[in-house]
Amino acid sequence: MLSSKQRALLRGFANDLPTILQIGKGGITETLCRQADEALLARELIKLRVLENAPVNAREAAEEIAGRVSAQVIQVIGTRAVLFRQNKESRFQL
Repeated sequence: MLSSKQRALLRGFANDLPTILQIGKGGITETLCRQADEALLARELIKLRVLENAPVNAREAAEEIAGRVSAQVIQVIGTRAVLFRQNKESRFQL
């Protein structure tokens, strides 16, 4: 579990991140979760966006994906969410 200071640090890093996953009308699929898992393995910190036609809102999507890929929800603002999963050789010194 991350402390509030660690979450704040990760939110700062996430500001400049591009959005790499989008959830549309298809919702959360196994393929999307696999992509999120691979992205977290490569980057540790990812940003996703939930489109207007998606069947879930950003909070629901972030929590479901985080649960499926063993990540943590760092932040949800509007239609965007940030997920984090620390790797063995972490880029982030938390």
